[in-house]
Amino acid sequence: MKINEKLANVIGQSNYISRDLSWLKFNARVLDQARNPERRLLDRLKFLAITASNLDEFFTIRIGSLYNYLDYGKERIDYSGLREIPFRKALMTAAQQFSKEQLAVFGELKASFQEIDFRFVGLDELTEEEQEKAVDYFDRTIYPMLTPMVYDYTHTFPVLLAKVLIFCVVTQDPNRPVKAGDDEHQRLSFVQIPANLPRFMQFERKDETCFLPIEEIVRQEIKKLYRNVDIVAVNLLRITRNGDFTLEESDDLETDFIDEIKQKIKNRRLGRVVRVEIEPDASEWMVNLLKKKWEIDDYNLFENHLLIDYTSLWQIVRNPEFRDELTTPPAPVPALGIHREKNTDIFEMMKERDILLHHPYNNFEPVISLLERAAEDPHVLAIKLTIYRLAKRSRVTEALLKAAENGKHVSVLFEVKARFDEENNIREAQRLQKAGCFVIYGISSFKTHTKLLLVVRSEGQKVVRYAHLSSGNYNEETSKLYTDIGLLTTDEVYTHDISEFFNVITGHSRPNDYEYLITAPRDMRKQLIKLIQNEAENARQGIPSGICIKINSLEDQAVIDELYKASQAGVPIRLIVRGICCLRPHRPGLSDNITVRSIVGDFLEHTRLFYFHNNNEPKIYGGSADVMVRSFDRRIESLFLLVDKRVKQQAIQILDYNLRDNINAYELQEDGSYTKCCVEEGIEEPFNIHKKFFEVTQKEVMQARLFVDEKPMESEPPEGQSEPAEEIHE
Repeated sequence: MKINEKLANVIGQSNYISRDLSWLKFNARVLDQARNPERRLLDRLKFLAITASNLDEFFTIRIGSLYNYLDYGKERIDYSGLREIPFRKALMTAAQQFSKEQLAVFGELKASFQEIDFRFVGLDELTEEEQEKAVDYFDRTIYPMLTPMVYDYTHTFPVLLAKVLIFCVVTQDPNRPVKAGDDEHQRLSFVQIPANLPRFMQFERKDETCFLPIEEIVRQEIKKLYRNVDIVAVNLLRITRNGDFTLEESDDLETDFIDEIKQKIKNRRLGRVVRVEIEPDASEWMVNLLKKKWEIDDYNLFENHLLIDYTSLWQIVRNPEFRDELTTPPAPVPALGIHREKNTDIFEMMKERDILLHHPYNNFEPVISLLERAAEDPHVLAIKLTIYRLAKRSRVTEALLKAAENGKHVSVLFEVKARFDEENNIREAQRLQKAGCFVIYGISSFKTHTKLLLVVRSEGQKVVRYAHLSSGNYNEETSKLYTDIGLLTTDEVYTHDISEFFNVITGHSRPNDYEYLITAPRDMRKQLIKLIQNEAENARQGIPSGICIKINSLEDQAVIDELYKASQAGVPIRLIVRGICCLRPHRPGLSDNITVRSIVGDFLEHTRLFYFHNNNEPKIYGGSADVMVRSFDRRIESLFLLVDKRVKQQAIQILDYNLRDNINAYELQEDGSYTKCCVEEGIEEPFNIHKKFFEVTQKEVMQARLFVDEKPMESEPPEGQSEPAEEIHE
């Protein structure tokens, strides 16, 4: 399938790139990591599994959202310029092509499995003893769990689970001879393979480990579920359902709000089918019946003859036997400004100066230490925190529970609408509430995405507030995998702003302007546009100008239009956008001065930084927000101004390194495609930020610059480390 020429022309003429087509390009960059022969085999397998889980979410939410328009007759024009029906064709065609690329990559990787002494096997490749074990496993474990569900004139169509393996079995009565083309006496039934069973049965041999897909055992033994009937066809498939939902604003009680979320989660299990992954050469009668029942067509059918559901590869990637085959990142180093002594008091350290943490290169431990110390410290009066996603066994939750137990006032704004974490967040929030914490379950129709922590401590005759502001979640597990920044500070301007902001989002306060914060949905779009316009005006007057922004996604049209105008005014604009980018760079007369690059590699880029030259008095913001409509209009977000000179210089150095990377970087072209950056041999050295940031020195930070006319920061006496330091031990 290819997008037809007419649709391709419409897409290419638009000044904006489709959000959803851009996302598929992002997942293609992740898939490119699985293609990379310089990576270890298990690392490549890991990236393939990531693309599969990404694609599952894409179909559940983005394709699901598109079908909300199609199914209810709503009009929509995509950034590509296409209306909903032709856009579905273009998008599903692109998704089909991506799935074929995934299949090709898996085929290539599968051929290399024996390099690390494991492989996939079929039943016919097992020894007699292994076959007996497989059959015994079916009889003892699998068979009792299986439930055939028939669909015919006396049985309604069953509710099939999304994202589980399902056998569609076509049967007929052996006593009723059926002529060719006569399907009247055929019956269709479904057998779902339980999701709590391992996908692969493992066999240990002398020189290798063999993995047998569980569906092959079920396929061979499925006749035990169908006595005295003829099996005409047995075909494996997996469905994805629409999981996109929005919550209605309500003045009802908090319990009604939680009940509504729980009901929406249940409704996901009943959402319309948007994708069917299926084996080739499936029963035509069965496929036609499913198409009619699910109201789908060939665009929704994705054939796979090797392995349906690559997310199951995590079972192999995380297998303890292959632990040494995965690349292990270096140990974190202390942040600049953090003393090397293990027992340095976190409160004293924060009072010395602002500290910028850059994860995962710097340990997340100082943040956990602040919470755990606050929970035990008799002088701490209160803890306030926003939570979006937590680790499964969260030390953050445990610290808050301990704080409540010790009589602290603990206020937690717990976002229970965090997509796919709703159930876990409700459970954790209720634990905190039962322990005596003051829990706020989100703010009506807004998602609380801001990342803020405030600790209030009595110190003699005064009260001191300690704050942490971040681009990432309070999740100690993802802090090892995602790049993020966090600011530790006792600066009274920050802490006053944060206190005011908490009053706004938990109460009914309307504060005056914040000094260091920009917030949404209040005025973030307006403030960012004002900063962009200031750079454009400086450029028109011949004053040095420049913009450098590092975010996950760029989609808001109003901001994109202002960036276009700034480019036309002569402002050099450097954008680092990991995922979705709807801005089209390098278009003559529109965006000549804009470059866009994406960093995809060992860590998930999650840092958000906004740099504005401001005539050599740079304004730099970090925070939780991307440049998206949802961030500005439907989320509670915050960006925080960096004011400490050395912290600002650290942020400049982070951006500088991102612009210099030639290993993990991809450049966005005017036509919406991406070109991989390569090392020019003999001209430049390899520069991999996912390694370089572990080696940063104070000297390198002080020398970093983004634009030619930018004045380097005046040198300061070194404080803290000046060379790479040893890890902070937990």
